[in-house]
Amino acid sequence: MVSLQTPICEFAAPAVDFSLPGVDGRHWTLRECAGEKGLLVMFICNHCPYVKAVQQRIVRDVRDLMPFGINAVAIMSNDPQEYPEDSFENMQRIATDLAYPFPYLLDETQAVAKAYGAVCTPDFFGYNGNLELQYRGRLDASRKETADPDVRRDLFEAMKQVAETGQGPREQIPSMGCSIKWLDATSQ
Repeated sequence: MVSLQTPICEFAAPAVDFSLPGVDGRHWTLRECAGEKGLLVMFICNHCPYVKAVQQRIVRDVRDLMPFGINAVAIMSNDPQEYPEDSFENMQRIATDLAYPFPYLLDETQAVAKAYGAVCTPDFFGYNGNLELQYRGRLDASRKETADPDVRRDLFEAMKQVAETGQGPREQIPSMGCSIKWLDATSQ
């Protein structure tokens, strides 16, 4: 397992369009996922200990952001042949078990992850209402273990600010997680 940190936020970079199959049986596009005030694009998976440590907090924060006009989408880009826990069937099970309040999509070719420049799971991209990047940081202080319940909610606070002002905080702490499991490591 390789641990990586996300790069710093490239403010105002446009969100990349996509059309990907969801665990709910339909295809989703960027516009269908976006909220009035913004969109949180999350690259996650099922097997990563960093994601497992924050799954319930992701669900909590997404639910808490919805009243502010921020929607979310989760994209799984790992190679499920090498990591069977990340199979589409397991994606469906996890989404149901945790009652994901957002579409959970499969990026089978990994083209979307590459277009976004995603490097790890979890990797968070927070966009404003114009779908301009405003946040590329961590959820909170959790790593492979869930942080204390009273830690600062970095992602929630940043995306709430994006909803209210259209701009994210200038100071952001990178997310950390497992490297995305690429189909062909030489294609990066």
